[in-house]
Amino acid sequence: MGIETKEHIIELKHIKKCYVKDTPVIYDFNLSIKKGEFVTFLGPSGCGKTTILRMIAGFEKPTGGEILFNGQDISKLPPNERQINTVFQKYALFPHLNIYDNIAFGLREKKMPKDQIEEKVKHVLEVVDLEGFEKRSVSSLSGGQQQRIAIARAIVNEPKILLLDEPLGALDYKMRQEMQLELKSMHRELGITFVFVTHDQEEALTMSDKIVVMSNGMLQQIGSAEEIYHRPANAFVADFIGESNIFNGKKTSRNTVHFAGADFSCVDAYPKGTLVDAMVRPEDVILSAQSEGKLRGKVISSIFKGKYYDVTVLSGKNEIIAQRDEGMKIDSEVGVDFKTDAIHNMPSDMMVNHMEGILDDNMRLRLVDGSIPVNIENIFPEYEIRDQKVYDKNGATVSTEGMKISVSFPSEKAELSDDPVKGYFQGHITDIIYKGDHYNYCIVSRNQVEYSVDDEYLWNIGDYVSIVIPDEALQFHPVTEHDIQ
Repeated sequence: MGIETKEHIIELKHIKKCYVKDTPVIYDFNLSIKKGEFVTFLGPSGCGKTTILRMIAGFEKPTGGEILFNGQDISKLPPNERQINTVFQKYALFPHLNIYDNIAFGLREKKMPKDQIEEKVKHVLEVVDLEGFEKRSVSSLSGGQQQRIAIARAIVNEPKILLLDEPLGALDYKMRQEMQLELKSMHRELGITFVFVTHDQEEALTMSDKIVVMSNGMLQQIGSAEEIYHRPANAFVADFIGESNIFNGKKTSRNTVHFAGADFSCVDAYPKGTLVDAMVRPEDVILSAQSEGKLRGKVISSIFKGKYYDVTVLSGKNEIIAQRDEGMKIDSEVGVDFKTDAIHNMPSDMMVNHMEGILDDNMRLRLVDGSIPVNIENIFPEYEIRDQKVYDKNGATVSTEGMKISVSFPSEKAELSDDPVKGYFQGHITDIIYKGDHYNYCIVSRNQVEYSVDDEYLWNIGDYVSIVIPDEALQFHPVTEHDIQ
């Protein structure tokens, strides 16, 4: 099969895409796809996965970077000159043509002999399990059958790559499950490269050799279904793929981590003192008698999900979700612990917000998203401010114009407001991650600056918010040394 080769059929190198001026929707995207792989792009709506797919197909041109097909740059080739076919969510079948003519359309455009067309159409109808349907109208078919015809029309042209843009989105749940298995079977039989786009985690985990997780136009993680689920690269991936309990944690030793009020053993050996996001899947949570758990709590919810119960326990301020075969009585007092080696730690890159700006003579730090007043004596203790002027220890006047200063603030020290002028920065909420006793929000400004803020109150994705930061939470540091004039 094709998946056994190490050769890459598609390589995306430093791909960038902008629709409005210089504002990117895809940032420096890099990915290699092997021949015969089933690769799935997974992420929330608007993350850029379909844009990547359309650039591979040729319907969109990258603003920067290269798209290599078997080592050759195809970034500027039109779609009809690429050995790539696409199946869309709405199938785009011709309603005035029967099934045979729909499938044969592309072959006739290539002026292929009639007997070869008949042979190829018959073969692909067998592949999609619709032999004998040649003369039927496409309008007489179910959604699942129409999807199969769309795939048949694509693969009859014998493409090297088949792109599938959320092709199961219009189907009901049971039909989607059936078609997932059908597509996986087709992939094995055909041996060609499948590139699939979805926002459905179950589809991605069920079907893929490799999953590419995206958020806000950026690559978050590449890996197998097992790697993505059990060893997510960051809190976004952990939260997006399946259910998870995520907590702010701190390594108390290489093999222990502190979160939710207790120390736990872990296998991710980050140095002592490292701030981490600690993740535990609900199936790895152990509920027991209150005296037997490292944590204690009270059951606040027990919901039947068919194969299991989702039991939510409130321990201190932390909500912890466990999956159990049996439900539990509300208000039951329980002990909480986690299975050995079940705690996964991820470096928490978003807990401190860092920016860089330039001081002016009015002692304001000019940033991409605005400005912040600065007490320069806190940055340079050797300086003194008198009458709106800055003096060094010798009494000479110092110009602050052009000094580069970094500013930072911890996400837990800020809060969100719906007053657009109350805070220093404003933007739209793009991601939400629940971390036991609070929500972590990613806010993106109109200048594409990302901020991380922890807030106990629930906001919604898309809300326009202002970030309020207490002055004492702002930390300033000089970026470079400056000579005194």
